Amino acid sequence: MAQSVAGIYNGPEMAANATSERAGGGAAGGRGVRLMREIRFSIDRDWVRGAHGDSGFEGALPVTNSWGGWPSAVGVAPYLVLRVIVSGTPDPVTGYLVNIQELDNLLRRHAIPEAAQRLSVEGVRLTGERLVAGVYRKIAPLVPPQCRLESLSMWATPYLSYAVRQGDLTMVELTQCFEFSASHRLHVPGLSDEENRRVFGKCNNPNGHGHNYQVEVTVAGPVDARTGSVLPLPAFESLVKREVIDRLDHKHLNSDTEEFARLNPSVENIARVIWEILEPQMSPARLRRVRVWETAKTYAEYTSG
Repeated sequence: MAQSVAGIYNGPEMAANATSERAGGGAAGGRGVRLMREIRFSIDRDWVRGAHGDSGFEGALPVTNSWGGWPSAVGVAPYLVLRVIVSGTPDPVTGYLVNIQELDNLLRRHAIPEAAQRLSVEGVRLTGERLVAGVYRKIAPLVPPQCRLESLSMWATPYLSYAVRQGDLTMVELTQCFEFSASHRLHVPGLSDEENRRVFGKCNNPNGHGHNYQVEVTVAGPVDARTGSVLPLPAFESLVKREVIDRLDHKHLNSDTEEFARLNPSVENIARVIWEILEPQMSPARLRRVRVWETAKTYAEYTSG
């Protein structure tokens, strides 16, 4: 059974340096805290000296711009974002689950070198799935003992990300973002005109209104030993374009699409319809989540579970 959930934008470019949130079961015996920390970095010809100095990490150059990324790029270079989430029970005195500087050191001392070494050896043959899984295996035994590693996510671009989650280490998640523009009218024929206006307000305008919808599609699966991928990215993107984007883009959803001829095209229903279109076609991977952004402040998602 799947469910739709509304929330707020939390993409990598808008994430705080650290955030905490309540989470059921995050610590032994019941409720706990989840803590997220994110680092951004480039790997270029000077990264070794930048990150490790001439004689090990203690000689590293100062972190001058952790917001923009450290090490920063000298010339054109790969730019990656890593986000780690840990959980547990905060210390009753300090209120800390873990000092975020410990997470920074963990990622900078171990995750960045692992990524750089893999990129140096494998180059363009390295897939995002293999890289995020390799970094996860590298840092998992080194996480501070008072907390539990929940997940590691990596953004290869602002729109393409990979993730590994505790409890399902044979699976890697792949998320890609898409966009379509469409107009719609929120209207339920079973309600009176007055009720429709009261419930939907100006969104019930008879001529409709439009949005630039952003769609995030997440699939999950084991990494194929031959390709190094959960699902070949070009095939994944072609499928979503053909089945979803081409079907909905520059359409009036109520009048131009079969899916919404009798279904109110709310963002919740749009997310569910996209899920139902894609879910049977994602083999050998599994569809894990469809998130549809209607505005920068509103999304609905449909998930497995």
